[in-house]
Amino acid sequence: MADIQEVQYIWKNGEIIPWAEATTHVLSHSLHYGSGVFEGIRCYENPETHKSYVFRLQDHMERLVRSCKIAMIDLPYTADELVRATVDIIKANGLKKCYIRPLVYRGYGVMGVDPTGAPTDVIIAVWPWDAYLGAEALAKGIKVGVSSWRQRSNNAIPPAVKATASYMNSLLAKLEAKAHGYGEAIMLNEAGLVCEGTGENLFVVRNGVISTPPLSDGLLEGITRDSVLQIATDMFEDGEIDACPLEESLTRTDLYVADEVFMTGSAAELTPVASVDERQVGSGSRGPVTEALQARFFDAVYGNAERYADWLTEVE
Repeated sequence: MADIQEVQYIWKNGEIIPWAEATTHVLSHSLHYGSGVFEGIRCYENPETHKSYVFRLQDHMERLVRSCKIAMIDLPYTADELVRATVDIIKANGLKKCYIRPLVYRGYGVMGVDPTGAPTDVIIAVWPWDAYLGAEALAKGIKVGVSSWRQRSNNAIPPAVKATASYMNSLLAKLEAKAHGYGEAIMLNEAGLVCEGTGENLFVVRNGVISTPPLSDGLLEGITRDSVLQIATDMFEDGEIDACPLEESLTRTDLYVADEVFMTGSAAELTPVASVDERQVGSGSRGPVTEALQARFFDAVYGNAERYADWLTEVE
């Protein structure tokens, strides 16, 4: 975790404005009722060519549009327009690599659970942000614990919407994990099956299978998750790894007996898990399948894997 590093500008409602002017009234609807949706995206700088690429920007913005539809928020921009705005704000701030936070929220004008009449505000903020779970975690892994907090069900806050309200649940699980000395939490769903982390999807490697819970078990349709599934499929079919990817429900004990466990997300990237509930996973560090997938993933985001070139939006 790290404090936000301020830059010069933020994109808000179609304009690039100074960072300090990107303010919101304290009576804005979303501040009181959690009625906002957002994305987390990364822009990477290739260390050799120094070209900058946003990873799966179009897919993220299309998911944002879907979230608005589910949440019944009137979004006044298309995914294509938001893609262009993202490139513009990165360039305006002169950044070669950064974290990107688009947010759509209901602004000031009405109060009460019914949001009818509240205006829609849209922002895209960018700032430097290194490894979310720590640089060492990418190699050594992190300690995680299964949370006492359950993930929301499909018919509570639908997991297909990346909503600000959903993250109260994640916040409670994260604070509990921190209090117990863990770097991250894993939440089960209401049926007691493994769901996801507080901001990450989850993968388990065991006996030649790379398993990840299906979307029907109540997890976010992660874009990094989808990327890793595709990479794993390609590498297995090409004979580069000997583990086949599979979507299947997992129990808590599947985590304890796994050969490898890793978490994926735009912020977390591809982070190995060293232990679960004080039970060491494999060697207690990054395993061979995780390492191979991690290497190919970073090849993709840095523009060094032609096979995945269509996942990248270059910032020129």
